Amino acid sequence: MPTFDNRVLMLVAGALLATSACNGNATVPTGVAPAAGATSVVPNDTTSILKKLTKDVEIGSTIDPKNGDMGPRALSLVPSTFGLKKGQLVVCNFDDAAGTAGKGTTIEALDPDPHSKPATFTQSTKIEGCDGDAVTATNQVYGTGMVSGIAAQFTPSGTFENRYGSPIEEPLADADANCGEPYAPEDIYVSDAKTGAIVKLSFLPVSGGRAKETQVIAGFAVGKGSGWSVLGPSGIQYNRQKTGSRCNDTLYIVDGADNTVVAVSNASNLLGKDEILVQPGGKKFKCVDPPATCATLVYSGSPLDAPVASALLPNGNLIVANTKGGNKLVELTPTGKILDTKVIDTSTTAHVFGLLATGTSDSDTALFYTSTKTNTLQELER
Repeated sequence: MPTFDNRVLMLVAGALLATSACNGNATVPTGVAPAAGATSVVPNDTTSILKKLTKDVEIGSTIDPKNGDMGPRALSLVPSTFGLKKGQLVVCNFDDAAGTAGKGTTIEALDPDPHSKPATFTQSTKIEGCDGDAVTATNQVYGTGMVSGIAAQFTPSGTFENRYGSPIEEPLADADANCGEPYAPEDIYVSDAKTGAIVKLSFLPVSGGRAKETQVIAGFAVGKGSGWSVLGPSGIQYNRQKTGSRCNDTLYIVDGADNTVVAVSNASNLLGKDEILVQPGGKKFKCVDPPATCATLVYSGSPLDAPVASALLPNGNLIVANTKGGNKLVELTPTGKILDTKVIDTSTTAHVFGLLATGTSDSDTALFYTSTKTNTLQELER
């Protein structure tokens, strides 16, 4: 991996492109127990948002209108109007029209209003088994395919542009990471259900318009299931909130195989191979350069039960969706305090694989989720 001097040079190069780099908060020691490892610079809000979201509204079907793909999972918000429209949500379809797991090849776009109709954003075998759909600040969409084994980059109009493979083997989720400053570095993080790794697609240093794949975290637990039952690092969320001029720069990762939620501080500083190693059990971590970036345990154990999806609320708290135990949603603070739980469906079959929170404050927060039971996009609101 790069030496510390090289790391500084690389960050300086990024600073020349950015008006403000994503500087994280103070590092927390490795292996911190739950409720002691907060990496957020935003004070904890202990108001339960989930408890206030009592109305469940159907937004619309997620079945692809052209080929019938179904099985929605992974949700992302469109940040601007360019090809896609600002405020739309994009959804991956994991199954084909026959309901065969891992055969879906489409990403849909839906307006966030009731009675919305899905529109095919893209259909491509490059995202077979589509389970991730990160959207950048310029509406580039990165879709991941569990079966195709790659992350694929699409233009805002849905045209295939780039393919990202090794060290990616079996992608389970992806997320966009951008502090929001003009010209600031923007990265895509991809989790891997086969290797237990987190791979960073980084444009720093500049590489001719194509991101560089680097396995920056290793050691997350993985499950031995197939199709919908695959477990491993997923539910990736990036906190871009600011206190003053400082970006929170925290990456959250959910691991359903270990029932853990992990926070990575100063995520933009992840530059080299295996900078963070998750120890067996998922509660302790070895970090190559702790002053630059490290990981802490946010929470472990019940009421988490094989979670896959998560959402970052505007107030900095998290909601995680279990895939066992009755499709239960769990709300917690960045320091591991459980605020509320809500059962979406009592069926023993998992239905919630995509979550997304919108809003700017506690009072206007809404939570979108995908339902594989009805093949719909739903919204929990006040």
